Amino acid sequence: MGSNLSLNKEIEEYINNHSLNLNQIQKEIISYNESLGDIKRMQISISQCHFLHLLVKTSKIKKILEIGTFTGLSTLTMSLALPDDGLVIALDKNQKTSEIAVNFFRKAGQENKINIIIKPALESLKDLKDKKKKFDFVFIDADKENNKNYFNQSLDLIDKDGLIIIDNVLWHGEVTDETKQDKLTVGIREFNSYVNNDKRVENLIIPVGDGLTICRKL
Repeated sequence: MGSNLSLNKEIEEYINNHSLNLNQIQKEIISYNESLGDIKRMQISISQCHFLHLLVKTSKIKKILEIGTFTGLSTLTMSLALPDDGLVIALDKNQKTSEIAVNFFRKAGQENKINIIIKPALESLKDLKDKKKKFDFVFIDADKENNKNYFNQSLDLIDKDGLIIIDNVLWHGEVTDETKQDKLTVGIREFNSYVNNDKRVENLIIPVGDGLTICRKL
């Protein structure tokens, strides 16, 4: 049985240098986030950019719901992969970072394909359900304490074979370290088990970035 490769910074850099080139505005967002200090961890990784781009392209996805936008790297990545008639609805409650994200979307000429709703995501999800909105794909990368709520609400917003992807499910590897018993880490472990036992989906975890769970609705 083959074993998985352990990634170090050199290998990650090699992968990024031999993969799809990022758009100039994607690079600007990454550069801007570097100036934000520790909060930059909220950004998805470059490898996740590549993965999301190819997923959207190859799956013929047109309607995307994003829960958690930050400064817009994941949003822009998915929008750039969409056809001209595609749409990303992005949910975030932070007015400041959302305004920064919108400025990047304008620079990239993608504002016509992105609609940000600025208020608590659970409220926005209820509104979308009430309006009977449907999406091909939901990307969840927000406050981890609400992952289960976001996941359950998202299942009502996709049809059979629709996709849900959740970020940070490996939590820097701490999900396997039993000495880590803080509320957040324990919550992510419990969420991972919940999804794995949910008969409404089939799922897998892939070690891209900080870990992505990919779910297909059955």
